[in-house]
Amino acid sequence: MNNAPLDLRRLALDRSPSGAAPGTAPRGKRWISRVAVPLGILLGFLLLVGAAAGRSWLPKSPVTVVPVLVKRAAVQPAGATLFQAPGWIEPRPTAINVAALAPGVLEELLVVEGQQVKKGQPIAKLIAIDAELVAEQARNSVAIRTGEWNRAKAERDAAQVRVSHPVHLQVELADAESMLAKTQTEMAKVPFLIQAAEANAQFARSNMEGKQAAAEAIPRRTVQRSESEFAAADASLRELRQRQPNVQREVDTLESKVAALRRQLQLLIEERRQLQEAEAKVQTSLALVEAAKLQLRKAELAVDRNVVRAPQDGRVLRLVASPGMRVMGMEAIAGHRSSTVIEMYDPQALQVRVDVRLEDVPMVSPGQPVQIKTASAAEEIHGHVLQVTSAANIQKNTLEVKVQIDQPPTSVSPEMLVTASFLAPATATTSQTLQDLCLVPEQLVQSQGADSFVWIVDANDQAQRRAVKLGNVSDQGLVEIQSGLQVTDKLIASGVGGLRDGSAVEVTQEDQTMGM
Repeated sequence: MNNAPLDLRRLALDRSPSGAAPGTAPRGKRWISRVAVPLGILLGFLLLVGAAAGRSWLPKSPVTVVPVLVKRAAVQPAGATLFQAPGWIEPRPTAINVAALAPGVLEELLVVEGQQVKKGQPIAKLIAIDAELVAEQARNSVAIRTGEWNRAKAERDAAQVRVSHPVHLQVELADAESMLAKTQTEMAKVPFLIQAAEANAQFARSNMEGKQAAAEAIPRRTVQRSESEFAAADASLRELRQRQPNVQREVDTLESKVAALRRQLQLLIEERRQLQEAEAKVQTSLALVEAAKLQLRKAELAVDRNVVRAPQDGRVLRLVASPGMRVMGMEAIAGHRSSTVIEMYDPQALQVRVDVRLEDVPMVSPGQPVQIKTASAAEEIHGHVLQVTSAANIQKNTLEVKVQIDQPPTSVSPEMLVTASFLAPATATTSQTLQDLCLVPEQLVQSQGADSFVWIVDANDQAQRRAVKLGNVSDQGLVEIQSGLQVTDKLIASGVGGLRDGSAVEVTQEDQTMGM
C-alpha cells in the first residue's frame, strides 16, 4: 500500500492559453482590474461631488429681501354696521325725459308733478291745426291718385281687349275686301262693255255711211243725227278702252291694301304698343298712389305726435315746459332739452347716491348690503352697493357710491335725503373675530395683463415668480394679499431685473423697515 500524500492540483483543468505558464493571469485582464476599475470609481465620485456642488459654482444674482407683513385685523360679523354716510335718492339709472316728437307750441299740460302715469297716456297737447290741414290735403291727394290709377287700369283693360279681339282691324279689312271685290267685278265687266261699245260704234258708222250716201234722198237733219250717234258711240268705245287700265290699277291698289290690313291684323303692332303704354301707366299711377299714401301716413303721424304720450309706466318727477312754450321736436337745430316737456321716473327703479369718505372707501365692495333711513319712511329700507364711481368731491373729501334700493316704498321719491349704513357682508369666517392679513409694499407687486405677481426667494436660494390675488390698498402703501403668499415667504425688493423663474440668487441684505 502506497502511503504517499494525494496532490489535488493534478485534478485541476488547465484553462490557460497554450504556451502560458501555469498559474499566471492574462495581461488584458490585469489592466482592467488594476487601472480601468479604479479610474471609473474615481470618475463617478467626482461627478457625484460636482452635481452636489454645481449650483454653488454658478453665478448668483445679488438681491435684497423683505419679509411679508402680517396684520391681525378684527373681522366684523355679518350685518354689523361698518360706517354711515349721507346721500340722496335719485332715479336709476337716470330720470326719463319725455320729449315732444313734433315741433310746435304747447297748448295744454295733462299731468301734474307726482302723478302716476301709464304707458301711452297723454301727457300734453300741441296746437295741431296746421298738421290737421296737411293731413286733409294728403287724403285728397290719395283720392286723386287713386282715380288716376283706376283710369289707367281701364285704359289697360281696353288695350288688352283690342289685342285679344282686334274687331276694328277686322272691320277695316272687310271694307277693303268688299271694295276689292267690287272693283274686280267692274274690271271683269270692262271687256264686255268694250265689245258692246265696238258693236254699237260699228252699227252707228254703217248707219251714218248709208245716210250720207243717200243724202239727196233724205233730209239733212237725219244725216246729221246719224253722224252724232256715231260720234257718241265712238267716244263711249274710247272711254271704255281707257277705263280698263285704271280699273286694273284700282284692283292692284286694293289688293295691296287688303294684304297690308291682313298683316296688320296678324302683327297688332300699334295695339301691343298701346297695351304696354297702358301697363306702364298703371304702374306709374300705382306708385303715385303709394307715394300719396306715404305722405298721408306722415301727415297723420305728425297729427298724432302733437299729443305727447308717456313712454312707460312711472311717476311725474317735474314739469319742464308750460303752455304757450315752443318745443323744437326732432328738428336738426333743436338744442339740449329744447323738446323736453316733463321728467318722469320708475318708482320701482331707485338708487341712492352716497358720499363716502375716502378712508371708508376700502370697506365698500359691490353687492354689499346697505340699510337706508329717511324721514319719509318709518321702516328701514334695504339696498346693496352697485358700484363705486370715479366722481370724487375735493371739497368734501368724498367719493360717490351708487346703492340700489331693493324694494322702494311708495313714500320715497327722488331728491330725498337719506342716511346709508354700510353693513359687513356675509363671509365664510363669520364665527371668527380676528383674522391675519398678509400685507406687502405696493411697489413690489408687478402686473402682466390682468395677472399680478411678486418675486420671492425659496429655501434653495432660487427666485420664484408667485401669482397673487390682491385686496385693498392702505394709506401706507401696503397691499392686502388675499391668496398666493405665506407669512414665511421672503419678497425680493431689489435686483429683480433679468430674473427668471428658478434663477440662483444671493441674499445680500434683509430690509426690515420697508412698509413699516
